[in-house]
Amino acid sequence: MCLFSYDDDDPDPDEQARAGLLYVPVRPAAAGPALRMFRTPLGERTAVGFTGLALLTATLGAGQPAIRLAEPALRSLTEPLGVDRLVVDPVLSAPAVTAVRASTAEEPARAL
Repeated sequence: MCLFSYDDDDPDPDEQARAGLLYVPVRPAAAGPALRMFRTPLGERTAVGFTGLALLTATLGAGQPAIRLAEPALRSLTEPLGVDRLVVDPVLSAPAVTAVRASTAEEPARAL
């Protein structure tokens, strides 16, 4: 006997809802804009899309060019590249890059 009742309308956890139109980061190329690919913390290549331009700007900066693509179109473009993962609205998890002082860079490493 099952203690829980499930409706037939409950979505399967493996079935993800469509994201709709996304702002997708691109880089300039000779033939036109090229999609930027990213890596997950474990090193897997992934496509990235943002549901709002403000989210893209907050994560990648104001100068990041982007195009609007529907999720199925983005998946179709990345599939031939062997990229089947799509991350929607990621947040940057790396610390900000800072300049290294010249005097620090010239000092030899000290053994602990």
